Amino acid sequence: MFDRIVIATDGSESVRRAVDVALDLADRFDAEVHLLSVVDAGEVESSPDRLRDEMREALHEQAEDALSTVRDGVDREVHTAVREGRPAPEITEYAREVDADMVATGTRGRHGENRFLIGSVAERVVRTCPVPVLTVRQLADGEE
Repeated sequence: MFDRIVIATDGSESVRRAVDVALDLADRFDAEVHLLSVVDAGEVESSPDRLRDEMREALHEQAEDALSTVRDGVDREVHTAVREGRPAPEITEYAREVDADMVATGTRGRHGENRFLIGSVAERVVRTCPVPVLTVRQLADGEE
């Protein structure tokens, strides 16, 4: 059913549960796993001109760290990619490029605390992605 799963992560704690659920699904279906982290070009562009290169570099390092944390914590082969651009279109485009059967993402990322139900990136991916999108919310303290 699922041969190739793209897992979008920004390394935030709120996305960790989505990563775990998606990895569990990948194990159950013996699916190929693609980990993707997107450097938000808007964050780079909104920084002062003199700091843009440093900001871009820092965000790329953060993205690489997010992927390494997941990759190093599993006993399976995973493909990793870092993209730069607007997160939702980049996630959707990557899913098309690798011919994914599913995309998994958290409902909130690093900036998600101000969103009511679902993060704006997750919402856009759900609306535009050509394959099923699994959104997983982070549990509140005490929830199981």
